[in-house]
Amino acid sequence: MLDHRGAFAARAQRELIIGGVAYGAYLLARRNVWNDRGRERAQLNSARVIAAERRLGLFVEPAVQTAAGHARRFVAVLNVGYAAANVTLSIGWLFLLYLRRDAAFVRERRAVLAAWAGAIPVFAMFPLAPPRKVDGFVDTLLEHGIDIERPGLVRWYNPIAAMPSYHVAFATVTGLGLAPRARTLLGRTGWRTYPAAVAAIVVATGNHYLADVAAGATLGALARRLTRLRR
Repeated sequence: MLDHRGAFAARAQRELIIGGVAYGAYLLARRNVWNDRGRERAQLNSARVIAAERRLGLFVEPAVQTAAGHARRFVAVLNVGYAAANVTLSIGWLFLLYLRRDAAFVRERRAVLAAWAGAIPVFAMFPLAPPRKVDGFVDTLLEHGIDIERPGLVRWYNPIAAMPSYHVAFATVTGLGLAPRARTLLGRTGWRTYPAAVAAIVVATGNHYLADVAAGATLGALARRLTRLRR
């Protein structure tokens, strides 16, 4: 029993180290851009993304926000989903697999890490302010009393890392990982469409452009593809 507990503790320590290294790399990229020059670049890059979407006829984010704004209570729910639910599900899913000693844990963790690591060079080289920080958009989080840029909070994440969308990337990894485990057609369909629901949420709340969503979905799908190859 002691050997079993010791092995479990050693594995847990290993996973914590892996997570710490991944998070440290993210903070290092943040340190590279979270300064006056980086914030200026982030605003300029936002203008470039908007201009590119206009040329392609894809600049629909303001219209989506306007449509969502007619239901304030619904938007409040979306804000909670953006701020907490998506991340909680992605991490909680891995935690549950680990506690159950599920054979799929390592594969799913690799997929999450691949998505996590794949975005970091983009964050460092292409800082991008979210739409809610640009004129013409609404900061729905702040409107509903959620200030995610408080000094005590902002030090732990990168506010100008909108491209690619981590939320959509992780939703893609998680949704496609959970879909085969669902026992009903409705459940499988729900998990397969989960990334699209998250994409709608991040656009409606002014946290991502369509370009960010597309990049995040591509990153998540590639991460799953690499996982299958490794398996």
